[in-house]
Amino acid sequence: MTGYVSNAVVYAIRWYRKSVSPLFPPRCKYLPTCSEYALSAVKRFGAIRGLTLAFLRLMRCRPWSDGGIDDVPQRFSLFYRFRWSKAHEEPRLTPLAPDKEMA
Repeated sequence: MTGYVSNAVVYAIRWYRKSVSPLFPPRCKYLPTCSEYALSAVKRFGAIRGLTLAFLRLMRCRPWSDGGIDDVPQRFSLFYRFRWSKAHEEPRLTPLAPDKEMA
């Protein structure tokens, strides 16, 4: 991870996880949670692309969504969830191991 912006975004997400998130009951229907997803995406792709993927993940969280396992893609693509995309990945039955630094 390089760049001051990426470091600032990671710090902000960690602050949210420690300060704001404990005030509310757990309700994320995806695994990993949205904040874990955002941390992984920013670390893997940088601030702009990572936050874009995190935003799209938040937009997928709607009442009629099934939820489930939704890992950060290995290659950046806005369309990685579509079958026609060359970046398409098969859904996993178990989530990838979280980064050790996320705790």
